[in-house]
Amino acid sequence: MRAVAVLCLALSALPVAAQEFTTLKGHGGPVMALAVSPTGQVTSASFDNSLGLWTGQDPQWLDGHAAAVTALTWGSGGVLLSGGDDFAVRQWQPEQRVLGRHRGKVTSIAVSPDGSTAASGSWDGSIRLWPLTEAGRAGELPYPGAGVNAVAYSADGQHLYAATSKGVLLHYDLTMGGAPLPLVEHGFGINRIELGSGWIAYGAVDGGTRVIDAMTGAQIADFTLDRRPILALDWHAQTAQLAVGDGHGYIMMVDTDDWKITRDFRAMRHGPVWALAFSPDGQTIHAGGLDDVVYAWPVSLLDELDAPEGSGQRSFLRDPETMSNGERQFMRKCSICHALDAGPSRKAGPSLHGVFGRSAGTVPGYSYSDTLDGADIIWSETTIDALFDEGPDHYIPGSKMPMQVIARPEDRADLIAFLKTATTGDAK
Repeated sequence: MRAVAVLCLALSALPVAAQEFTTLKGHGGPVMALAVSPTGQVTSASFDNSLGLWTGQDPQWLDGHAAAVTALTWGSGGVLLSGGDDFAVRQWQPEQRVLGRHRGKVTSIAVSPDGSTAASGSWDGSIRLWPLTEAGRAGELPYPGAGVNAVAYSADGQHLYAATSKGVLLHYDLTMGGAPLPLVEHGFGINRIELGSGWIAYGAVDGGTRVIDAMTGAQIADFTLDRRPILALDWHAQTAQLAVGDGHGYIMMVDTDDWKITRDFRAMRHGPVWALAFSPDGQTIHAGGLDDVVYAWPVSLLDELDAPEGSGQRSFLRDPETMSNGERQFMRKCSICHALDAGPSRKAGPSLHGVFGRSAGTVPGYSYSDTLDGADIIWSETTIDALFDEGPDHYIPGSKMPMQVIARPEDRADLIAFLKTATTGDAK
């Protein structure tokens, strides 16, 4: 009630654009990436393999990735790009096409300032360039020495910066070519980078949040707190705000004119902040995490508000003591990807409703891998037990299912007993 009262009082003194707390609902899994177009259109990417292109609170779903979508960016000229766990880099606007593929998860995409080229980084240790116009550049940059977590262009497009899983922040001179030069050797993996006017901010696995000179690597500021890892960064140039999201569910705001922390907000009750994006005017910050919801807060009220009720309260985070062992196994191993009811679902996997006695790869409307499409498997106690005993990567190699093994026969038996009830609609 205190938070509500403060909100009501504060709203009377704020412009309309800064007054709205918003939730965007519809995804079928955690929100992994966010981007906002120059016109203010929020775009979200999810574990459910899809992008949401939001007009107000109404989504247009963009489906095409065969696995979780983990990277997202808007470029000049209305270009919208994404990358995912399926190794693919896709363009959605102004036309839809697959730009190409890496040999591992795509972690980051950046568009050159002139809009001619996109750069993507991958856990496979590659940085690839994709032409977006006739003047664009294609190719692969020299090996960065490890998996790539983030890439970013300089404002003039002549330099590219990359952060690696070994904790090295690299500088590529695109005009000269050749091997990259290390700017920072942090010691722990660097997850995210943001470029400002002559500086680079980076966030690392150990919770390090630091700002360095973009050319020399000299440290400008250190905002490291006792929270790890740093998972999201976004910078709004006009209002000089740097937003930092971490694994403890906080959003820290930094004034990049004075290099001071201005706000430190508990955004998620449970779980991390995986994605951040400012509105075009900088008055609103959007965030995504374990919830299948995008949250948006007025920046000016962050210190006055509590995390939204229900934030992070996904079913697999319920008190284990309130569930049977079979339900616990389902929540831990299956619930992010699979629904139990017969209705339409935006989750990454098909509904398990009526799974017993069903042929694998036959749920209408779901896009299966070639392995399961027409596979000679009937789901039963025996085949489901074998699936989790061997793991999907061995039992049905080539399917979309992530590696999941339930080692104890008793746990598999309890899961099967739970599913036999829950998938008929009779679960309590």
